[in-house]
Amino acid sequence: MAMEVTQILLNAQSVDSTVRKHAEETLKQFQEQNLPGFLLSLSGELASEEKPVDSRKLAGLILKNALDAKEQHRKFELVQRWLSLDMAVKAQIKTCLLQTLSSPVTDAHSTASQVIAKVAGIELPQKQWPELIGSLLSNIHQVPAHVKQATLETLGYLCEEVSPDVVDQDQVNKILTAVVQGMNAEEGNNDVRLAATRALYNALGFAQANFNNDMERDFIMRVVCEATQSPEVKIRQAAFECLVSISSTYYEKLAPYIQDIFNITAKAVKEDVEPVALQAIEFWSSICDEEIDILEDYGGDFTADSNVPCYYFIKQALPALVPMLLETLLKQEEDQDQDEGAWNLAMAGGTCLGLVARTVGDEIVPLVMPFIQENISKPDWRQREAATYAFGSILEGPSPDKLTPLVNVALNFMLSALTKDPNSHVKDTTAWTLGRIFEFLHGSTVETPIITPANCQLIITVLLQAMKDAPNVAEKACGALYFLAQGYEDTGASSPLTPFFQEIVQSLLTVTHREDAGESRLRTAAYETLNEVVRCSTDETAPMVLQLAPIIMTELHQTLEGQKLSSDEREKQSELQGLLCGCLQVIIQKLGASEATKFVFMQYADQIMNLFLRVFACRNATVHEEAMLAIGALAYATGPDFAKYMPEFYKYLEMGLQNFEEYQVCAVTVGVVGDVCRALEDKILPYCDGIMTQLLKDLSSNQLHRSVKPPIFSCLGDIALAIGENFEKYMMYAMPMLQSAAELSAHTSGADDEMIEYTNLLRNGILEAYSGIFQGFKNSPKTQLLIPYAPHILQFLDSIYMEKDMDDVVMKTAIGVLGDLADTLGSNAGSLIQQSLSSKEFLNECLSSDDHLIKESAEWAKLAITRAISV
Repeated sequence: MAMEVTQILLNAQSVDSTVRKHAEETLKQFQEQNLPGFLLSLSGELASEEKPVDSRKLAGLILKNALDAKEQHRKFELVQRWLSLDMAVKAQIKTCLLQTLSSPVTDAHSTASQVIAKVAGIELPQKQWPELIGSLLSNIHQVPAHVKQATLETLGYLCEEVSPDVVDQDQVNKILTAVVQGMNAEEGNNDVRLAATRALYNALGFAQANFNNDMERDFIMRVVCEATQSPEVKIRQAAFECLVSISSTYYEKLAPYIQDIFNITAKAVKEDVEPVALQAIEFWSSICDEEIDILEDYGGDFTADSNVPCYYFIKQALPALVPMLLETLLKQEEDQDQDEGAWNLAMAGGTCLGLVARTVGDEIVPLVMPFIQENISKPDWRQREAATYAFGSILEGPSPDKLTPLVNVALNFMLSALTKDPNSHVKDTTAWTLGRIFEFLHGSTVETPIITPANCQLIITVLLQAMKDAPNVAEKACGALYFLAQGYEDTGASSPLTPFFQEIVQSLLTVTHREDAGESRLRTAAYETLNEVVRCSTDETAPMVLQLAPIIMTELHQTLEGQKLSSDEREKQSELQGLLCGCLQVIIQKLGASEATKFVFMQYADQIMNLFLRVFACRNATVHEEAMLAIGALAYATGPDFAKYMPEFYKYLEMGLQNFEEYQVCAVTVGVVGDVCRALEDKILPYCDGIMTQLLKDLSSNQLHRSVKPPIFSCLGDIALAIGENFEKYMMYAMPMLQSAAELSAHTSGADDEMIEYTNLLRNGILEAYSGIFQGFKNSPKTQLLIPYAPHILQFLDSIYMEKDMDDVVMKTAIGVLGDLADTLGSNAGSLIQQSLSSKEFLNECLSSDDHLIKESAEWAKLAITRAISV
């Protein structure tokens, strides 16, 4: 069955595109016509020592891609395809793969490791290939070092592919023993030690039982800590990566080792090369993340002796940890502000310092202030920048009482530095720090205002001036202005920004037209800030927002005028269109919110809608998403008048609902269907057949991302609410779907947090659908159509009440549905509700809820139920 593929594989890597394309086509045909033969040929190629390394490597890569894919549904197909292959063919392929592990050629054995792990990922959960782990472990005792290395690599990949419950504890113990022995200092070969250390990183999730055993845990920790001292950089880095992973997976087991780990990390941060030092800092950032989560989960009000599983490692390490982190802030790189993906010691140290501040609050302030005071005015820019960065890093966590006096002193200094400091790094960090001050210490919730009538004008002048600076500084200045505007969101009728509104908007528009606005995300930041300034503006500035509308419309119009663009330019163009649609969305929401401005604004509605429809002609998912959202806002603002746009708009709505690939577009479109339903009410009827058909298709598709399903259910409720008893003709399709989804989502036993969160989204969508259907049929002669469905709905409410894992959102919707049921069906529901297992308990629980929204819903439901029962 196998055939000679060497030349085809080499041709597929040829520089000559004709040769390459022809080879790719041949491979594709071979795979389609004879899959077993194709896979056998590839595994034979990979295993053969006579073959050139390039063809072996590609053969392995194609094999790997035949077993796995990024998209869930494609992955599922490939798994099924492998499982249905002939047993003998699979056995032969697996023999070739295991044989390749002994190859002295690195590219061959490391590719084989990955393929073996992919096969294991498919077969082990099916209880197939039980002898794999045993045969890998017997390789460990082989003499050639490269065989040991390849085997440890394979064990590492295997632990990454399969979940811990697939491998029994006895085998886990053997894997860990082999891995830890491979890491041991006695192991003379560095490649083996590195492979073992990386394998341990992947195997940590399997080591639960071993970490519960003191002796085994001590042994693992000792070996990891020793590996951090290896002469080989890559081993030290991999060992610290293991420590980082242990810090989050086994936080509660760290106490006996924390002092030693502090010493090891401190030494690495001070003396080691950057990749290692970064991981050493990451260890402490990870501990902060753990402690922040624990303290958030338990709230701030527990007593010292309570059993909160927090060991306060950060608090204990503070006096030594903070100086170590401050030291790193002085190790900046010359060009870090220009480089989007930059990450270095100073940035890692500042990030960790910020996490420490969030972990311990006020206690960090006295430890950092002396460093700031000492360095903030030094002639060396590194010292000034480090001091500013330290200040900005500790603004989230400590109490406003502790920070406000310091900020009041620092503010004028910062404003002056942003204008006058000769160094661009210092300006960049100063603008960032101002943004953090406005984000955390300015707004309606803060008692003592930092921004006063006395300094407001100066702040705005300085920020607008800084927007003319280098792109990275200007971008941070936009960010500071963003938070400045956001803090005035709830000021009511008058905002201190009102007198400067025109000037601010003009400056931001000027920034968007800068030649270099493409650098440092500057253009995006300017539009985001413009949107926030408009969103938080008051009625006084509405006339100016009205003037902004045609300006943005003209800009959007210009992007649509067809010039021939290169793909790079088209990418930029699309980004700009998305930003402009987003800006129009905010303008529409702002002006549509009050009757006076809405009336004037309507003169633009036709033109705006026309622009949005033209945007859909450009093929770009992000732009479609932004245009959809803006149309949703327009529908909300125009209400029933939106009907005139439907004949044109409908086809794009349908296209959006069919867009499985770019599922975010699909999700946004589903939301817009809801907006349109609310705007048009029964005027949407002519389009409902098409919309409902598409929504039901979406629900039954296994290709659509699961996150889109809950909103689709809610959307069925929006449609039912809009068309009332006309929903009758869809009942026979919609109700069974709701019922089967309800049964699936009722029980969550054994699910992880992420699954429970999703299940609650799903329940909420289903309940919103029921709610819309019941409210839509209320007072119609056809309500009796709903009676047959009531027992099932009550049973659904019972079962999710019994599971005890509803979140507040679901609770509010669920008690609302109980009310809707009673309200719409009246006496027909009364007896059913009385018979239901838990509706009384559920109602009482909601009536005594702290959440006033749940309480309000419950009071209304109680009223409706009382009426239904007394009839």
